[in-house]
Amino acid sequence: MFREMRRKNQLLQNEKTIEILKKCSSGILGVIGDDGYPYTVPVSYIYNDGKLYFHCANKGHKLDSIKRNDKVTFCVVEKDDVIQETFTTHFSSVIVFGKARILDDDSEKLNVLKYLVEKYSPDFIEESKKSIERSWNNVSLVEVKIEHMTGKAAIEIINEYQG
Repeated sequence: MFREMRRKNQLLQNEKTIEILKKCSSGILGVIGDDGYPYTVPVSYIYNDGKLYFHCANKGHKLDSIKRNDKVTFCVVEKDDVIQETFTTHFSSVIVFGKARILDDDSEKLNVLKYLVEKYSPDFIEESKKSIERSWNNVSLVEVKIEHMTGKAAIEIINEYQG
């Protein structure tokens, strides 16, 4: 169903791929948008137990697209160093394919919001409670259940990881 990566020697181990997903703070979500055009948008997210989560407004292009077609893709770039003299880039990135679901259970939504606060504002846990309360009726939470993911890096980065 999913294509195999062509340059297998640049494939990251699953543990490193997950490490990158946990480390990065934003990624690009891709959905099937209006009139079948791809629509991509940067989002802040968390990775937890084989799933990605992000928050957004209750209305908009992302949610409309997910309601029409739950298949999504997501990409993060951890490293992107241009090496001019060798005409190459030392990069590492992750691509995810999965199915999105808009959370409707209040306890699930609250847990995801707490995880987002822990990742992005760990010094403001107490203050976040009021913010969550204020925005509760205006925020949606989305879960992406990962069906397939690959991590890829420049061969120079792969060699670094392998010691």
